[in-house]
Amino acid sequence: MGLATCRAGKVFILYDAERLCDAAADAPPGPLLVDPDHWRGQGRVTGEAPGRGASLFLDAGAGREWVLRPYRRGGLIARLSARRYLWTGLEQTRAFRELRLTATLHERGLPVPRPVAAAVTRHGLTYEAALITERIPGARALADLLETRRASEALLAEVGRTIRRFHDAGLDHVDLNARNLLVDEAQRVWLIDLDRCRLRQKGAWQAANLARLERSLMKFGASDAMAPIRRGYGEASDTG
Repeated sequence: MGLATCRAGKVFILYDAERLCDAAADAPPGPLLVDPDHWRGQGRVTGEAPGRGASLFLDAGAGREWVLRPYRRGGLIARLSARRYLWTGLEQTRAFRELRLTATLHERGLPVPRPVAAAVTRHGLTYEAALITERIPGARALADLLETRRASEALLAEVGRTIRRFHDAGLDHVDLNARNLLVDEAQRVWLIDLDRCRLRQKGAWQAANLARLERSLMKFGASDAMAPIRRGYGEASDTG
């Protein structure tokens, strides 16, 4: 994966040059790449994902779909600014950091969506950002499977094994919940939304990740799902 950076006015874009060329996009890409109205105007928005910021599913051509996710704040601070973040340098922006981390994990063979591009628009002391990744065909959130009682113990054990793989690689996922775990048609488990996540040495954060997931499962009335997840987590070999 070859990452490249370009600039168009106040917009900075970090992108996978190989993937954009494959999708027959203009090179270097421009601000329209992350403009929802541009995609809607071309009739290439195929759907939306639930959640803050309403991520869009895009027809990228060549049989591919992308996910365009704008960065949005939650909680009380969103009342002051839902879209803008403090500028502390380009490489410190949430979009650039998430794309580089996702690319690193993807290159290590871990099940994360392949990153396509991150765009940052600077507004003086603040910025807005968006991220594009490839959509995983046929994937559904673990939360949806739990609500419809379609998550078997074997699948939940695989969830545990997958989380263990990420932990052994040093990934501290600060928002590990049932919506950030996806299951594809082959019952393979994927991890998404790496915003604010980082690679660390082993420590108490691993147990904190699992505790956060357990709280998420309780919200979906599936607290009993944690036992097979922990079993799979414990069964996985430590590759670190």
